[in-house]
Amino acid sequence: MREVERKLNRLALIGSSAGYWLALLVMGVAMQGIALYYQYGLEYYPCVLCIHVRIWVLGLVAVALVALLIRRYRAGLVLAYVLTFVVAAGLLERSWMLLGIERGTVEGDCTFDAGLPAWFALDKWFPAMFGVEESCGYTPELLFGITMAEGLVVLAAALVLITATLTFATLAGRSLP
Repeated sequence: MREVERKLNRLALIGSSAGYWLALLVMGVAMQGIALYYQYGLEYYPCVLCIHVRIWVLGLVAVALVALLIRRYRAGLVLAYVLTFVVAAGLLERSWMLLGIERGTVEGDCTFDAGLPAWFALDKWFPAMFGVEESCGYTPELLFGITMAEGLVVLAAALVLITATLTFATLAGRSLP
């Protein structure tokens, strides 16, 4: 029993560290950079689902920034995990839909309208980053034959599992703030 408790405490300490939240922040910024490189460097233009993915990734960056400030308090850390889980689940859902459309297993209505409310019109405010420029259909290949949609599904699923594990470890651990 002590071994399990020790492992949970170790996981909880990792999840409450600045390094963990900085890694999420860097990952989110890198994902946005890669998306922009594919858009402007390689001319693979984003569809509405790609824009939704970018918005969820922006949410991940925002949560990681806030978490760096509130992670020292148990309630703040749990809140950061809950928000990260919501973002990861949203990212997984949009990525799964994108993969389904890419593979032809999901029928989707893919328009050139991002469907954002007027109070959150990122597509109007920042069209270079969030403007829909293409209809859905496929995503470009990243490496080793893995498409962007496949990579996003794996990454989002891993983020959901990691966040759930760290949340459990934090709630079950004893040696935390």
